[in-house]
Amino acid sequence: MKASELASVVGGVLEGEDVELVACGGLEEARKGDLSFCKDPKHVKLVASTKASAVLLPKDWQGDAPCSVIRVEDPNFACMTAAKIFAPPEPVRAPGVHLTAVIDPSVKLGEGVHIGAFTVIEKGSEIGAGAVIEAQVFIGEGCRVGAKTHIYPQVTLREGTVVGAECIIHCGVRLGGDGYGFNNGRREDGSVYIEKIPQLGIVEIGDGVEIGSNTTIDRARIGRTYIGPMTKIDNLVQIGHNVKVKGYSGLIAQSGIAGSTEIGYGCLIWAQAGVSGHIKIADGVQVGPQAGVPQSLDGSVKYVIGAPAESMKEFGGRILLPKMFAKLKAELKELKAKIDAK
Repeated sequence: MKASELASVVGGVLEGEDVELVACGGLEEARKGDLSFCKDPKHVKLVASTKASAVLLPKDWQGDAPCSVIRVEDPNFACMTAAKIFAPPEPVRAPGVHLTAVIDPSVKLGEGVHIGAFTVIEKGSEIGAGAVIEAQVFIGEGCRVGAKTHIYPQVTLREGTVVGAECIIHCGVRLGGDGYGFNNGRREDGSVYIEKIPQLGIVEIGDGVEIGSNTTIDRARIGRTYIGPMTKIDNLVQIGHNVKVKGYSGLIAQSGIAGSTEIGYGCLIWAQAGVSGHIKIADGVQVGPQAGVPQSLDGSVKYVIGAPAESMKEFGGRILLPKMFAKLKAELKELKAKIDAK
């Protein structure tokens, strides 16, 4: 594709040669024929040294580029649009049921559903119109999957799980496993017992949710564990029983939410953060990477970090305080030496 053609597609203005473009690449690894992008002025040196044939830049970009430039409103979005053009087409899953799939006669399949090889769907389940269920998926009794949802290989939906419309469930996701619930104590004879608490609820996933590979969401003890609409969950996230995520939130890799916690609308839980059970996170709050949240956050602070989690101002002050003391100690030592020398 010519750079001028791409500029027209992404709503940009071409400056320089009308080069041929065949792929997208990062500024540092791009080669001849590649399109790259940059939106942050702090990367001006990377732009100046790129081997790309063309680069997408903001309309107000001031630095030089050694290649053709396509000026756009949002380079990140424009590059994403271009990548879809250059990428090979995604596999098309035609409607139909593979011969090796095992589907109970009571299962209701909507129009245009695709069921892949060695998938098992147990009695009483329903699959909405246009849904794609890839190979080796297990869907237990009484589950419901909404229209146009795409479930990738080796996903497990335990009994009663509800998945909304237009969701994306990536490989290895487990929905509806038992939550961590046990009673323990000592009997009259002094022996210790650990007794499993039955997990009798379900998992319900709202419309437009995307769940990354190998994430687990536990069924509720009673009632439901709920993930609200348009929530985006990364790989390797653990969500405990009876958690409620209201919607439009993001949970990043290796974060964990303990049981019965409520996450508000528009929250972002960053990588490896841990949120304790039975608390509430207010709408719009962000929990920073590796933060530990032991108590509810009412929204008076919109970003917390550290363990236990605190505001950036408090966290920064606590981290900087020892350095300030060390600096003052060195200055006092220097002043004392000057006084002693007089």
